[in-house]
Amino acid sequence: MQLMRRSDPQKQEDGFHSLRPHAAEHVEELIAEFRAEDRDHGLRCWLLELIAEALAQYADEPLRERAARGLTLLGTREARRLLWRDQANQAR
Repeated sequence: MQLMRRSDPQKQEDGFHSLRPHAAEHVEELIAEFRAEDRDHGLRCWLLELIAEALAQYADEPLRERAARGLTLLGTREARRLLWRDQANQAR
């Protein structure tokens, strides 16, 4: 999170990508950060993306559906990629 709050865009990006593999382990903290962040819209979008990606990993179907809905509403290229990957994994 510290890197994601830096003013350097590359450090922000590095922070986001370093947190992605561990997002499922920190869902509660990510949700708390999302709720507390009221100034940086881009950071809120990244947090939402991390939360949705982490929730999409759960086997609980209602949680997966809500995560997919959140990603759809987010509408970013990365969100679409995650949705496509999830659909491909479900088809297996």
